[in-house]
Amino acid sequence: MAVSNSLTISPRKLRSDLYSYSYQDNSETPLVISVLSSLIDRTLTRNQRINRRASPASYSSGGSGKTQIFDCREIPDMTIQSYLERIFRYTKAGPSVYVVAYVYIDRFCQTNPGFRISYTNVHRLLITTIMIASKYVEDLNYRNSYFAKVGGLETEDLNRLELEFLFLMGFKLHVNVSVYESYCCHLEREVSFGGGYQIEKALRCAEEIKSRQMIVQDPKHHHHQFARILL
Repeated sequence: MAVSNSLTISPRKLRSDLYSYSYQDNSETPLVISVLSSLIDRTLTRNQRINRRASPASYSSGGSGKTQIFDCREIPDMTIQSYLERIFRYTKAGPSVYVVAYVYIDRFCQTNPGFRISYTNVHRLLITTIMIASKYVEDLNYRNSYFAKVGGLETEDLNRLELEFLFLMGFKLHVNVSVYESYCCHLEREVSFGGGYQIEKALRCAEEIKSRQMIVQDPKHHHHQFARILL
């Protein structure tokens, strides 16, 4: 397994992040973000392959009906790794939030079998599930308007995405300890069995894109620096 010098890829490190992570101003990005990015990237590649094989009559970019609310007009020019790092940097959501968001995404796909994660819907799905998971896990949270700015959406759009997601999920948001543990174990297996190369590649792509982004000042939210994006 390929291992980056700047990032120790190990199940033990991942477990340490998931169960004992403490955010500080100089904290490194939690390993769970890279692992989750790797998983989603492979899902996107697999779904794209399935869609290419589908007949024109059955072809769908990601879903139908109500789930199409997650589709962007254009594919965002931002990798999954870079997008998740951005969310972490500005929201300080702990690693457990990303695990719970992963649970929600999996449940959403099971509850809506016609829906497939695609390059047009994955960013909106991520910011929505991470915001909802943060409300479920964390004691203190930013407002929807702040998550919207971080995610590159209008507040009204994120509000609609949140409401639609909750109804499509049947408001089944509870994640018990055994479910949480099982998803943590799945992420650990991802690290153990060949996830290193995908993680390393995603990190390089993220750095390339971040180097091209313009930084603008946001005077309303603790003087955060926001890279301007729009989904």
